[in-house]
Amino acid sequence: MYYLGIDLGGTNIVAGVVDEEGNIIVKASCKTNIPRSQEEICDDMAAVALKALESAGLTKNDIGFVGIGAPGAVNGATGVIEFTNNFNFHNWEIGKMMQERLGVDIYVENDANAAAFGEFTVGAAKEASDAVVITLGTGVGGGIIIDGMIYSGSNYAGAELGHMVIQHGGRQCTCGRKGCWEAYSSATGLINMTKEAIINPYNNDSILYKMIDGDTSKITGKTAFDAAAQGCEVGKAIVDEYISYLGTGLVNIINIFQPEILCIGGGVSSQGDALLNPLKKIIESERYTKHNDKQTKVCLCQLGNDAGIIGAAFLGK
Repeated sequence: MYYLGIDLGGTNIVAGVVDEEGNIIVKASCKTNIPRSQEEICDDMAAVALKALESAGLTKNDIGFVGIGAPGAVNGATGVIEFTNNFNFHNWEIGKMMQERLGVDIYVENDANAAAFGEFTVGAAKEASDAVVITLGTGVGGGIIIDGMIYSGSNYAGAELGHMVIQHGGRQCTCGRKGCWEAYSSATGLINMTKEAIINPYNNDSILYKMIDGDTSKITGKTAFDAAAQGCEVGKAIVDEYISYLGTGLVNIINIFQPEILCIGGGVSSQGDALLNPLKKIIESERYTKHNDKQTKVCLCQLGNDAGIIGAAFLGK
């Protein structure tokens, strides 16, 4: 049996054919090219889906359904995206529109939830019934699995974990609040911290400064970690600050949900043990249940950028 998942992003539309074990057999993609109409985007999603099936030697008759992971507040019961700020659409009947184009059942879920479901189904959280998945990218994405089910909240906008405040009156967040976890713990937050350090003239002699020739446009989410690995004190101070903020949010999540597994993914997670080991120390020292025999396992995600496709592909299961 094969399945097909679509990851609808603000930059790319990617469709993948997935087997029973969660292996992606083939992928097809195109640019999203927003702003565009709902009809145009659905036309391209259908075209990419059919292209992926053709490349795998299959037709839509070989699959029972198509799953879609999309940004925004997604009503999985109706297949309607009630609001997505990336596309600026309200009440987008994406399920109905895609069913008309492909002639198969369509399942729709928030993209972060779909990624979490992928990790839960065949990835790092596959042995858990309760799990939280955090992705550290442009923002901080969150997905929550409770008793094997995706938790979406009463209004389908649940699991926006990046928008809990960890610093009252702190950094401005894109959501309009100040001090959100996302403003400190996303890759964007890490980049901003690194830029602020480089602007300080006292750091002009640092390894970090020399790595980028003083050009802040060269800073990425890896820069501070790379500098710290070379013994740069400035880089180490940035990394320590970043991890302290990230750890604060993770402890909050563990204290609230007490999941069996908490998985960390996204671009920043590529730092591996340099990120995970100090995070575990913070969690062990600050979590509420430090004297309980059963503790949340903290680990890295396994599926990378394919988690959303795999999770979407399995939504109908």
